[in-house]
Amino acid sequence: MSATDSTAHPPVKVRANILRLALPSIAANLMFSLVAMVQTKFVGSLGASAVAAVGAGQRVFFALQAVLMAIGVGASALVARSWGEGQPNEASRIAASSLLLGSIAGSIIMLIGMSFSRQIAAMFGLDEYTSQLAARNIFWLSAFIIGFAIDIILSSVLRAAGNAWTPLLFGISVNLINLPLLYSFIFGKFGAPRMGPAGAAFASGLSLTLCGAVLLFLWSRQRLTIKFMMSDLWRPDRYRHLFHIGYPAAMEQLVMQGGFFLFLSLIGRFYGTEAFAAYNVGVNMLNTAMVMGTGFSIAGSTLVGQNLGAGDLDAAARSGWRACLMAVAAMTAVGLIVVFNAPGLARFFLGTDQLAVRRATEFSYILAAMLPLLGVDMAIGGSLRGAGDTRFPLMTSFLGLVGMRCGLAATFTFLHLPVIWVYSSIIGDYILKGTLLIWRFRSGRWKHVIKGHIAAP
Repeated sequence: MSATDSTAHPPVKVRANILRLALPSIAANLMFSLVAMVQTKFVGSLGASAVAAVGAGQRVFFALQAVLMAIGVGASALVARSWGEGQPNEASRIAASSLLLGSIAGSIIMLIGMSFSRQIAAMFGLDEYTSQLAARNIFWLSAFIIGFAIDIILSSVLRAAGNAWTPLLFGISVNLINLPLLYSFIFGKFGAPRMGPAGAAFASGLSLTLCGAVLLFLWSRQRLTIKFMMSDLWRPDRYRHLFHIGYPAAMEQLVMQGGFFLFLSLIGRFYGTEAFAAYNVGVNMLNTAMVMGTGFSIAGSTLVGQNLGAGDLDAAARSGWRACLMAVAAMTAVGLIVVFNAPGLARFFLGTDQLAVRRATEFSYILAAMLPLLGVDMAIGGSLRGAGDTRFPLMTSFLGLVGMRCGLAATFTFLHLPVIWVYSSIIGDYILKGTLLIWRFRSGRWKHVIKGHIAAP
């Protein structure tokens, strides 16, 4: 079947299913985005060094949780496939195995992050004061990594089973707890210690861990779509499938975070704290558009996996293309709104620091131009991962981020060009990735990546 056939006159059911899965995920991520904006506003009142420290801490945290993300990707693909095949018990066992694996990995990651927080922070090339603030942020983000493991894995398997509403309610609960904790621990209010930028990490980790404990309790009491089934927990072929799908996703995350490290290190070392802080603020300004892409990525991943499990290859292809079109349209619209208000938003987050405001405004324009391309990356990349095709997105991430973005950024830095040139290398990254991902999805090879199935016991 050609790409044209797969996108012509998609049935209403495909659109409805995508929206049914995407909207709760968008709402949940939008709440996280809004809280992140509030966090940036709180931290921004402490100066550009504080904003840069939080940005560095978040980047390290994303790198540390790469393994957890990979387990979530593998679990999501296998659960969706089992659910589509009519094997809910096997889907539940996959969830239990994934959570056990995630807990073990999370414990190791926690020890690494807490033990080497200072050394990791120093890699960004920031001034000594900012680097110390970043180290404290990394320490507390690492301390609560188990809570993030629970969130990533249980939310992933629930969405893969078609339940996007429980993760939404979970996200609402996390944010309702997180907001007062942010204010308390950043500024030292209501009897809490004044932790400054590190208070953002402490508050976020604590709120997620508390709500994760409740989610675990509900799961153990059989209150979730995915049932608590601990029998046959150590079945080797189940872990083999998780590893087969998950390790390319882990490598992709490591490549991505390594590329981000290099990219941000160039900015921090050669363009200063203000330019580094502007990157973090610009991302937060356009986070609303990005969370929409995440929602359509989750919807495409789930429907592609379920339709492949049910043996409907045409519906799987239609789901991926439709998710892509909807992601691009939604992200472009939100990006345009933010661009028209970019200077005011930058001043809102950064106050009177005129250099940081100018840098954040410039960066937001670059990000807005990149958003339609990012929509392709998120939706088509998510659809491929939902099919278990995790190796190809790994290749595109390496070529786009390390080869194109970091290569261009290093060239522009070597030529002593203004930082806006370095920011603009992001566009080259996503042009290359989007082109390659569309080619792969049109080829249809992803439909047959998972050769075997885990037979129900």
